[in-house]
Amino acid sequence: MHIAVAGNIGSGKTTLTRLLAKHYNWRPHFEDVDDNPYLNDFYHEMERWSFNLQIYFLNSRFNQVTDIRKSGETVIQDRTIYEDAHIFAPNLNDMGLMTQRDFDNYKSLFGLMESFVQPPDLLIYLRADISTLVSQIHKRGREYENTISIDYLSRLNERYEAWISGYDKGNLLIIDVDNLDFVNNPEDLGDIINRVESQVNGLF
Repeated sequence: MHIAVAGNIGSGKTTLTRLLAKHYNWRPHFEDVDDNPYLNDFYHEMERWSFNLQIYFLNSRFNQVTDIRKSGETVIQDRTIYEDAHIFAPNLNDMGLMTQRDFDNYKSLFGLMESFVQPPDLLIYLRADISTLVSQIHKRGREYENTISIDYLSRLNERYEAWISGYDKGNLLIIDVDNLDFVNNPEDLGDIINRVESQVNGLF
């Protein structure tokens, strides 16, 4: 079984992925952030590195999904292959940070890859407003994220909401995280686990 956690930068995807993996003894697949050779350069010079970064993520996530389906295990994945294609890449194109030529090339490659992958059995979407995202980003203190603007996060949030409103590839669970503290409050985590449980039980 393949469960995936989606959401904007700072919404808590990695943390929830880790907590659910531990609770259910699922194998976690994390986003390749620490070893990503483009991420730091991208945040300092977005226009120059946007295409390189998106191709890197596309390749990484395609390999992840292929590995997940081959493994036969229950895996929980931090961010999906769809988010880059429906949110991050088109946002960069709209902002003039990725040329139309590069964006068309990217879309063509994604379309080919998408035909070879299966969507997750359950998608968990973490919905958060901008103040929550900013607070979480500052709290984790990644130096390369210091240059992320409110405008950039707002544009991404709008695209996430548009994508989720039309999501039809499988089961979807939306969790509003603005008033939750699933790290420090066991009741909040328990509530999420109960909601996940009801979805997962329906998959068997």
